[in-house]
Amino acid sequence: MTTHPEAIARRYILGLGCERGTDWNDVRLLAERALRESGIETDQILAIASINMRSNEPAIVDVAAYLGLPLRFFDAATLERETPRLKNPSELVFARVGCHGVAEAAALADAGPSAELVLPKIKSRFSTAAIAKIG
Repeated sequence: MTTHPEAIARRYILGLGCERGTDWNDVRLLAERALRESGIETDQILAIASINMRSNEPAIVDVAAYLGLPLRFFDAATLERETPRLKNPSELVFARVGCHGVAEAAALADAGPSAELVLPKIKSRFSTAAIAKIG
């Protein structure tokens, strides 16, 4: 079996979170900033991950389509299990959605148990982004 070269290059997960009704440009600009600040190209991203309660959120869905990346979603309990690995846990986020972080936790959950955050959570007014390297 041969491995496709592109599969080797895609070794990062972009975690995204946002408030309901956030304009897609807010999320898009933050995602682009996350890539720029981390020095990671879009073609190195395997997927975008978030919390399942945002699976129909137009801003996240539209950004994934814009970047040409698949979306993966996790429930709050799965994201909460990532809390020990979060760089920026939030009691406010826990009170709202039932886990201590969305962007960091989703990126880590999707990237696996050996994953590391290469870009801890960054924020815009209404959204969050983080990037994890698949371990």
